[in-house]
Amino acid sequence: MSKNNKHTKLPSGWEELQISEIFDFVNTVSFSRENLSKDKTEKEVLYIHYGDIHATYKTELLDFKNESKIPYLKDEFLNTNLNYLQEGDLIIADASEDLVGIGESIEIKNIENKKAIAGLHTFLLRDKNQNTVNGFRTYLLRNAKVHNSIKKIATGTSVYGISKGNLSKLKIPLPPLPEQRAIAAILSTWDTAIQSTQALIAQKEQEKKWLMQNLLTGKKRLKGFENTKWKTQPLENFIKLIVREVPKPAIPYLGIGLRSHGKGTFLKHDEQPEKNSMDKFYVVRPNDLMVNITFAWEQAIAIVRPEDNGALASHRFPTYTFIEEKGHVDFFRFYIILPRMKFMLEMISPGGAGRNRVMSKSDFLKLEFLFPEYEEQTAIAQVLQTADKEINLLKTKLEQQKLQKKGLMQVLLTGKVRVKN
Repeated sequence: MSKNNKHTKLPSGWEELQISEIFDFVNTVSFSRENLSKDKTEKEVLYIHYGDIHATYKTELLDFKNESKIPYLKDEFLNTNLNYLQEGDLIIADASEDLVGIGESIEIKNIENKKAIAGLHTFLLRDKNQNTVNGFRTYLLRNAKVHNSIKKIATGTSVYGISKGNLSKLKIPLPPLPEQRAIAAILSTWDTAIQSTQALIAQKEQEKKWLMQNLLTGKKRLKGFENTKWKTQPLENFIKLIVREVPKPAIPYLGIGLRSHGKGTFLKHDEQPEKNSMDKFYVVRPNDLMVNITFAWEQAIAIVRPEDNGALASHRFPTYTFIEEKGHVDFFRFYIILPRMKFMLEMISPGGAGRNRVMSKSDFLKLEFLFPEYEEQTAIAQVLQTADKEINLLKTKLEQQKLQKKGLMQVLLTGKVRVKN
C-alpha cells in the first residue's frame, strides 16, 4: 500500500523530506588550483573541489583507503578555519558545464584520521538527524526524479550552477533505514565491480603505453626480428601525397577536421557551402594519413577512419597514402602519436603561435625517423591492435556495468522494486 504525499506517491514506509530537513550545510573554503600542491606535506590536508567530482571519481563513494589522486593544500593556507570531512559526509558539485553533471555527488568513506576539506564550487552536507545511513547518502541525488528537479533549479548558459537556497528546498524520497542499508549493499556490489573493471582498464592502458614506447622505438624486439636492423629513413619512403581535388559542392556536404594532440579526426556538416570562400576541396579515403599544416605543431595528425570516407578537406589538410609493402597503416596509426613525432612536427612549423605556425609540406616528407622494415611493422601493429582490442572489450564491459547499475538505481531508489532487509 502506498501513501500520498502531496504530488508524490510514495511506497509504503517511505517519506519525503527537504534536503534541509535531512542535512546541515557545512561551510567550505574556496581555494584556486594555484593554492594546491601535488606533493605531500607534513600536515597533509587533501582538497576536493567540483572538478575532482566531475573528472576523477567514476563511482559515488570516495574511499580514502584507495585514494591517491586528490591534491594537497599548501601549508601556508592551513591557518584558515577549516571544516575537515567526516565519515559519511556528502559533497555536491554546485557547478557543471552541462546539465547532466549538475548536482553530482560523492560520499566520504574510510576517512579515519586523514584530513581533507571540500572547496571550490561544492556544498558539504552532513546528516543531522540520522535519517540516512552510511553508503546510501550519495544515491539520494541519483534518483532520476530528484536529478530532474536539480536540473530545473540550475541556472546559467555556458556553465550551470545551483544555489544553496534552492537545493535546501529540494525534496528527497527516503526509504526506511533498513531498506537504505539493503539498497546501499546492492549498489556497492556494482560499485566494486565497476571499480575493478576501471582498474583493469588503467592497467591495460599502462601496458599498452609501455609496449608503444618500447616496440615503436626498437628498444624491445619481437621474436624473429632480433637480428634485423632498423634504419633512419625519411617519411617519403613510406607515404606519398595524394590529391583528389573536387570543386566546391553546391549542396550541403560533410567536412573533416583534425583534433590536436593526436586525438583523431572529426566530421562536421556544412549546410551553407555557398558561403565558403574556397573553390576547391579534397576527398579523403579510409587509411589516408592527414596532417593539419596550421596546427601540425600541436600534433594535429591522424589516420582517416572508415566512417570518414568521402568527407571533404580544405587545402590545409594534405593527405597521403601508404606505399605498398613499405609503410604499414596500422603501424603508423600508433607511430604518429609518439612524442617524437610531435617534436619533429614542431621543428618544421616555424613562426609564432597559432595560425602563424605553418608546416612545410615538403619538409614533412623529408622528416627522418628510425623505422623497421615492413614485416616488423606488421608484427608490431598486430601486438598493439591486440592490446587495443582488450582495452575496448573492457570499456564495453564497463559501460554495460554502468547501464545495469543505472537500471537498478531507477527501480530501487523509487521503490518500484522493494528489497528485503
